[in-house]
Amino acid sequence: NGDAANPACSGIEGVLEAYHRSLRSVQLYGPTNFAPVVNHVARSAAAVLDGSQYFVLLIITDGVISDMAQTKEAIVNAAKLPMSIIIVGVGQAEFDGEAGGGPWGREGSKG
Repeated sequence: NGDAANPACSGIEGVLEAYHRSLRSVQLYGPTNFAPVVNHVARSAAAVLDGSQYFVLLIITDGVISDMAQTKEAIVNAAKLPMSIIIVGVGQAEFDGEAGGGPWGREGSKG
């Protein structure tokens, strides 16, 4: 939502509002390292395991993931936490992981 001190959004409306606000203020550039942000959200999700909160990490990217091995490890480690990760590719980069050159590398998104 743009507020590092309180990054929470309330409901899907809050997520959409944060997304629209970010379109006006975020500038995309590389390197494209996802692991730090996945780990950050995972730490927040791990702190609330009572079912009272669910975390959605929306990543909008215009490039190939630079830290693929670390990102895969972070996603696997977060798999049992109350969180979802949505990755949206925008722009001219090749995002078809199945074709081999997309953000998920040569092994595709199944790797």
